[in-house]
Amino acid sequence: MTGTATATAVFRDAAVRLGGRVVWSGVNVEAAAGEFVAILGPNGVGKSTLLKATLGLLPLSAGQAVVLGRPPGQARAEIGYLPQRRSFDPSVRIRGLDVVRLGLDGHRWGLPVPGGRRGRAARGRVAELVELVGAAGYAHQPIGRLSGGEQQRLLIAQALARGPRLLLLDEPLDSLDLYNAGAVAALIRDICQTGVTVLMVAHDVNPILSSLDRVIYLAGGGSVSGTPTDVITSGTLSRLYHTPIEVLTTSDGRLVVVGQPEAPAVHVDRHSGTGRI
Repeated sequence: MTGTATATAVFRDAAVRLGGRVVWSGVNVEAAAGEFVAILGPNGVGKSTLLKATLGLLPLSAGQAVVLGRPPGQARAEIGYLPQRRSFDPSVRIRGLDVVRLGLDGHRWGLPVPGGRRGRAARGRVAELVELVGAAGYAHQPIGRLSGGEQQRLLIAQALARGPRLLLLDEPLDSLDLYNAGAVAALIRDICQTGVTVLMVAHDVNPILSSLDRVIYLAGGGSVSGTPTDVITSGTLSRLYHTPIEVLTTSDGRLVVVGQPEAPAVHVDRHSGTGRI
């Protein structure tokens, strides 16, 4: 495959089947080091499935994939993965620092051994990560007492703990208010600037639109990939959905998709009720 020597993740005419059904097909994408790629589309079209295929947890039924120069599944030690956001109960007493530390020690049984060279190195790494995600002011607090945006920053730090070259994020902005969504999106952009490639499932592209290098849009079992200005257009989405779709730009630069039967219902902004992609 052309470009695989330098690309972080490459899919060529990739498809996945589950239970005899084609989840998606024709996925073509090439993500280079430091690029920010969003995976978009309605609920249930297999956005999270694409992340699992990147991890090698689901085999392709057609096409090819190369991740960090190897077949999917052979480079997991170099991949950070944050699954769909989980809420911490307010009664959870584990500190934010400890949540980040699990990114280093989670593969071993028992509590980290205090002291010693390994302990000092781990504490230094945790402190570095907490600073990187801007969580130093609250990382010593129980994570159950923190806001959704604060928790998400610490979980991203956990996913970065082992220095991945590729970071997979499954709807990290879900359920965050607009301010925190924007702040976490800015953090992800900064992470890309360190050379880490990010593949991110997103429900609403607007908070990250200005930072994206490319998008993968899944719908109706098919897909289209390219730059945001090439993909998020009335013509491209109409062909993908096989029905007329109109993409509008609001006065503040946000994108709104209008069409039938699917588009408005599946791109509902969870904070304002407006249909957005």
